[in-house]
Amino acid sequence: MKHSSTFINGKCLFIFLCGILFLSKISFSIGDLDVTCIDAERKALVKFKQGLEDPAGRLSSWVGDDCCRWEGVSCNNRTGRVVKLNLRNLYSDSLDGDGTVQILSGKIDPSLIVLKDLNYLDLSMNDFGGSQIPTFIGSLQSLRYLNLSGASFGGTIPPSLGNLSRLVYLDLNKDDQFESTKSSLQWLSSLSSLKYLHLGGWDLSLSATDWLQTVNRLPSLLELHLTFCQLSNLPFTLPSLNFTSLMVLDLSNNGFNSTIPDWLFNLESLVYLDLNSNNLYGPLPDKIANLASLEKLDFSLNSIEGQLSKNLGKLCNLQSLKLSQNRITGEITDVLDSLSRCSRSSLETLNLGYNELTGNLPNSLGYLKSLRYLQMPNNLFQGSLPDSIGNLTSLEQISLSYNKLSGITKSLGQLSKLTVLDISENIWEGVITETHLTNLSSLKELTMDKASPNISLVFNISSDWIPPFKLTYLLIRSCQLGPKFPTWLKNQSDLNFVVLNNAMISDTIPTWFLNLDLQLNKLDIAYNQLSGRVPNSFRFNNDCTVDLSTNRYQGPLPLWSSNITMLYLRDNKFSGPIPPNIGEVMPLLTDLDISQNSLSGSIPLSIGNLTGLTTLVISNNELSGQIPHFWEDKQFLYIVDMSNNSLSGTIPTTMGSLSFLEFLILSNNKLSGEVPSSLKNCTNMVSLDLGDNRFTGKLPAWIGESMHNLLILRLRSNSFSGNIPRQFCGLSKLHIMDLSHNHLTGHIPHCISNLSGLKSEGIEEITYQGKLKVVAKGRVLLYYSTLYLFNSFDLSNNNLSGAIPLELTDLIKLGTLNLSMNHLTGQIPSSIGNLEWIETLDISMNQISGTIPLSMTSLTFLNHLNLSYNNLSGKIPTTNQFLTLDDPSIYQGNAGLCGKPLLTECPGSGQTTSGDNEEDRHGDGDGDGGNKFEKLGFIISIVFGFFVGFWGVCGTLIIKRSWRIAYFEFVDRVKDICSSMIRRMFVPKKQPWML
Repeated sequence: MKHSSTFINGKCLFIFLCGILFLSKISFSIGDLDVTCIDAERKALVKFKQGLEDPAGRLSSWVGDDCCRWEGVSCNNRTGRVVKLNLRNLYSDSLDGDGTVQILSGKIDPSLIVLKDLNYLDLSMNDFGGSQIPTFIGSLQSLRYLNLSGASFGGTIPPSLGNLSRLVYLDLNKDDQFESTKSSLQWLSSLSSLKYLHLGGWDLSLSATDWLQTVNRLPSLLELHLTFCQLSNLPFTLPSLNFTSLMVLDLSNNGFNSTIPDWLFNLESLVYLDLNSNNLYGPLPDKIANLASLEKLDFSLNSIEGQLSKNLGKLCNLQSLKLSQNRITGEITDVLDSLSRCSRSSLETLNLGYNELTGNLPNSLGYLKSLRYLQMPNNLFQGSLPDSIGNLTSLEQISLSYNKLSGITKSLGQLSKLTVLDISENIWEGVITETHLTNLSSLKELTMDKASPNISLVFNISSDWIPPFKLTYLLIRSCQLGPKFPTWLKNQSDLNFVVLNNAMISDTIPTWFLNLDLQLNKLDIAYNQLSGRVPNSFRFNNDCTVDLSTNRYQGPLPLWSSNITMLYLRDNKFSGPIPPNIGEVMPLLTDLDISQNSLSGSIPLSIGNLTGLTTLVISNNELSGQIPHFWEDKQFLYIVDMSNNSLSGTIPTTMGSLSFLEFLILSNNKLSGEVPSSLKNCTNMVSLDLGDNRFTGKLPAWIGESMHNLLILRLRSNSFSGNIPRQFCGLSKLHIMDLSHNHLTGHIPHCISNLSGLKSEGIEEITYQGKLKVVAKGRVLLYYSTLYLFNSFDLSNNNLSGAIPLELTDLIKLGTLNLSMNHLTGQIPSSIGNLEWIETLDISMNQISGTIPLSMTSLTFLNHLNLSYNNLSGKIPTTNQFLTLDDPSIYQGNAGLCGKPLLTECPGSGQTTSGDNEEDRHGDGDGDGGNKFEKLGFIISIVFGFFVGFWGVCGTLIIKRSWRIAYFEFVDRVKDICSSMIRRMFVPKKQPWML
């Protein structure tokens, strides 16, 4: 069969063929004929209508005696019998332009079985509530077209459909949420006339092993769609191939775990192939060259490994090649060279994104003259864009984001048909001039940013240059546009998306930019040095995002229209109160971040109107007063950060209604009272930071009972008293616990080893945890992007007593352990060497006794140690990590410690020069008995070594005469050889004139 030039034409050919079949049986219209419908069929249709729910009145014309004139009903122009029933919902969102519900629902009455000549039934895109496909449809044996797609059917596919032997078109595609039970495909075998089959979304796992054999019995099949069908077996071979006329094959989103089968490449009529979202592996087979008529190839989202270069050059009719989201490796040069071997390449779409392809983009890319869509994001390409890219005059879209490309060729500016240019997240460097953009007259979307905030790409464009394009979407990040606001935007009046983030602009927003009167969906000019007052004249569309963070704006907080949903104004110089009507002027706000400014006054009550709020960040200001009680209806709120202000009073009990709350950050305020028990309802809490306030009472035990997802618990610098609740040991995900600077008493719980988040050896999960100031390495540090890596346990500056529990050394992932300024007694656990990741260890100002365990010398990451002001004794270790811990203040206040770096010498130090021997005398955490055994073992090993070394050689020479003679003969030979060599070196050789 001669294929069409595009996939669309291929589908048109298919529809045309189907139309030929239908036209012989289906009439176009009955309006001008005198034939009326059969009374029995009219009554059947009335009964069918009565079972349906029709809120829009789509069946309001179903009145009167002549059912052939009813909407959606067609009759045979000779017999008057109903042959076509088309009740498809034409509105994909179930609503017409007026918002009227158009779907039909209810029950499908079996009265339709009376329609003996019905050959066309379309109930698609309606809503039948997950009910079973009626089995009686299998009795409508005249059916040639059946479309129930998107009609919300569930259950199983009735095997009775196998009785429809005349069926040419069958579409049961499920695109709804209703689950289906496992169905078999055996009933398909009898549908020998079938040309179109779509069973997407049905669970066909009962036929997972024999589905292909069943489909292979359909010799007339032209188009097959089995997507999301939970098929797992893709046979590599078939004894015989019957459906050789197949033009469209879509097996995407299944669970195939195999190589690409051989039989696939015998489908010579194929124009569209989609195998994406499976688990295919291995290289593309050699037989791929047989797909001479293939117009669209899609292997995306698989796990295909290997290189592509072998046979791609033979696919000269290929129009669309999609191999995205696989594990394809190798040099991109090989792939593009193969594709460009065709003298008249027809390739229009090239999608190799989300793979592991490497190398430079070669000049052969420019030979693909028909290319319209170049999509190769998320690979490992490097170097510059090739100059030949300017030859691709048909190119409309370029996506090369998330690679390692560095150079931008000037020939890019020759692509006059280019509408979308996305080259973001690379490592661009150099200079962009007008030449790079000069002929991009069709450009609508420009995305250009770097993978890092370091700026190495500079825009050097004349202030009077007028671009040939009119952009709607502009995103430039981490590139130098400044210091002036870019004047080449003066004529960009179609912009609705503007991101000029980290662009080194030191200016005010110019009047001409405001006069463009843009209707914006997003405005992001953060991380610049813009100053002055923010204009109130911006206009925004629905669901708009505004980000002016990290600039130098002054004055009061700006207020704009009610369409803004995300507003970020942090890190500026805004002052004055938060506008009291902010919640009324912008009621759709979901994200509000006005932190790191100089805002004063109280928190406005109008924020209570923001019922859709998800994040509220007002930290690092000068706010005062109490926290308002307006939390009951904030069901989506998950971040509340009011830290670093002067808020007073208590935590409102209504905060306990925030069931989705994950981050509650109230640190560094003047809050007092007890923590309300209503917060135990916040079971999704990830980070609870109430530090640096004036809270009193006992530590809330319910934190350990209800907040099982807690990662960070920070209650430092308050006035909590009593014991550490054993319930805290149930916080198995916790990796930061800071209870320091309170009035806690009692012992450290032995159940502390249950904090598995501090001892798991698995890979840390990278999750957003916000910002946190922590005390580590003797100073205050701010962690942000790497907070998830920080593991800390801080109980310092309390009144805790008892010994350091041995179980504490089970927390092997600890990075910081601070138990200083308590009343702890006993010895340092000898197993403290288990804390192999520890960097900061502070147990100063306690009553710890005994020696410093030798196991501490194995703590290779330890860089901050404080053992001062305890009752430690013995020799300070001088090996491994202790060689770097040479600050005397680490050990001061321990009268019994001696050795370097202290000035106190250890007893008997003048009798030995070996630091190790001194340690043997002075002991370690294992006691003097351990040292004696070590010394005895050392002496025994010396004696044994001498015996074996000396008597093993000399003894045998004394006892065995033949060995003794051989030994001394060997010594004599060695002596003679050495003497000869010395004579050659020092006695001059006689020259001929000396003879």
